[in-house]
Amino acid sequence: MGKRLTIGVLAHVDAGKTTFCEQLLYHTNSIRKRGRVDHQDAFLDSDRLEKERGITIFSNHAAFEMGENRYFLLDTPGHMDFSAEMERAISAMDYAVLVVSCVEGIQAHTEQVWKLLKEYEVPTFFFLNKTDRTGADAQRVLSQLQKRMSSGVCDCSGSFEKQEWKEELIERIAAEDDGLLERYLEGEYDESLWCYTLQKLVKQRKLFPCFQGSALQDEGIDSFLTGLDQITCPKEDDGNFAATVWQIRHDARKERITFLKVQSGILHAREEVDILLADGTKAKEKVNELRIYHGTRFTTVQQVYAGELCAVTGFTQVHPGDRIGEKCFHQDYHLVPMLGAKVIVPKEVPLRTVLENLRQLEDEDPMLGVSFEESLQEIQIRVMGEIQLEVLREVCKERFSLDISFGDCQVLYRETIAEEVVGYGHYEPLRHYAEVHLRLSPAPRGSGISFDSECPTDILAQNWQNLVRTHVFEKKHKGVLTGSELCDVKVTLLTGRSHLKHTEGGDFREATYRAIRQGLEQLLHQDKMILLEPYYAFSISLESEQAGRLMADLQRMECSFGSPQMEEERMILEGRGPAAVLSGYGREFISYTRGKGVMSFWFDGYEPCKHQQEIVEQIGYQRERDLENPSCSVFCSHGAGFPVPWDEVQNYIHCK
Repeated sequence: MGKRLTIGVLAHVDAGKTTFCEQLLYHTNSIRKRGRVDHQDAFLDSDRLEKERGITIFSNHAAFEMGENRYFLLDTPGHMDFSAEMERAISAMDYAVLVVSCVEGIQAHTEQVWKLLKEYEVPTFFFLNKTDRTGADAQRVLSQLQKRMSSGVCDCSGSFEKQEWKEELIERIAAEDDGLLERYLEGEYDESLWCYTLQKLVKQRKLFPCFQGSALQDEGIDSFLTGLDQITCPKEDDGNFAATVWQIRHDARKERITFLKVQSGILHAREEVDILLADGTKAKEKVNELRIYHGTRFTTVQQVYAGELCAVTGFTQVHPGDRIGEKCFHQDYHLVPMLGAKVIVPKEVPLRTVLENLRQLEDEDPMLGVSFEESLQEIQIRVMGEIQLEVLREVCKERFSLDISFGDCQVLYRETIAEEVVGYGHYEPLRHYAEVHLRLSPAPRGSGISFDSECPTDILAQNWQNLVRTHVFEKKHKGVLTGSELCDVKVTLLTGRSHLKHTEGGDFREATYRAIRQGLEQLLHQDKMILLEPYYAFSISLESEQAGRLMADLQRMECSFGSPQMEEERMILEGRGPAAVLSGYGREFISYTRGKGVMSFWFDGYEPCKHQQEIVEQIGYQRERDLENPSCSVFCSHGAGFPVPWDEVQNYIHCK
């Protein structure tokens, strides 16, 4: 059996990625006719919204063969609003192809894609597209890539189609291997050895082969395919089954379809596989039907192998990012939405119906973060941008016959703590009992929520401690400044108490939630709560005479940046700043640069908000009315439960 590999294709929107994919499939006889985006007949852009908008919105894949080798081609969205979908696809790739326009060069989204490929350690090829266009300069773009992305980007165009390797490519390979360098200097040349070494260097992400051509004019495609087939290595396989869940979809009958990338071993139809649940326990999922998709069509098969993409029916508990089978775990994604929006529902439509349908979309895209505020009867979602909202509205109308709209996008803040505190939670209405003491400690930025226990099991049994841990992680806890998500906190269980007769599992949920909230209330009254806002890192390229205006604007927006770098007659400025101001700067920037400037933004973590009090007052979160997140505890006296305010709880607690 030959190679089985998944090849992902990525690009900034309008770089020609989908046309490039069409050519690859056509040249390998996987499709009979080459489609075009502007003709609305591209094979992998099959959704109506994709055809109408002329952009890729959903990741789709197809298979093609070269000799005995089988490849799975994965086409991904190029618009920044759908970058979460793109990241999920990256987790399934063995190799990536980054398509770059020879006219526009490195664009806003190109650098974000490159950073993600580096994070996931995906070996990468480049294809410099649109060489036929006026203003195209492949050599200039190649130099940009070598300077701004990696000096390992090497020109391979023409080296494989004619089986005549360029001298500079041989020299570049030799420079990475002392043994080969000596042979090269002695005039010794063994093509198989050089090819093997290139395979190894590409796999290790030391070299990045670069090809060029015009997908629209069918130029450079054969050279690229030959190079791809020769340079890629077979997938390493230890024989133990493992797969990554990278996509969830629902068909017209609402059947849940789970898309997998098989990382190792073999998966059989009707087989049961190990999964890891959110509470850390293992369970099983059973494969009902095993499918291989080619665009919208599929065939059922009895088994799939390492390197292949497949889809299964029957899975109900796994989600994108889950690794199943051998050494199952969950992969957290790097890209997170920084904007939130209220869902506006017509009066005649039940909120629960809307919520149920949005939950299905959240199952497919976990980044949506659908939430329902019972007290306000309000649904909120998280998005990457305005275009995503427009698409969501159309999806809801098409799939669920729901005519909903959305409020204005708002920046998603987060909250954390400045000092350590011990929070107390007690829950004891009649015939219920649980108490926990939790230490909340500041944790490194970006670390999220973590848990530890210092409570001996002879004080609180391990099964109850496990429940406390589950309740710490099972939901996003709200802060007390703005009701934003709590993050970067280490939660440590210090002590707790159960009752032999009256304690139930849900009691520790109540006690845990209240302990966290009670600790946050203490810190709020000590002025030790911190509001965090999302930051962008940016790279901006524009003509030199406009640099003064740009730097003045960035200083006004309280952004930081380094020394300007000159590239020909253009200046490049890199730095970081608050997403709230940078996200709205695009139109002004396009206006004064007359469309010739290039801005590249990507998420760069959360930092303390410089205008905390102003934002807190603006949001106006009323924590006392948030009945779903109480800070009080419930104690029992004379057979009846009674609430105790957070600031008096310590006088009533049972554990000392």
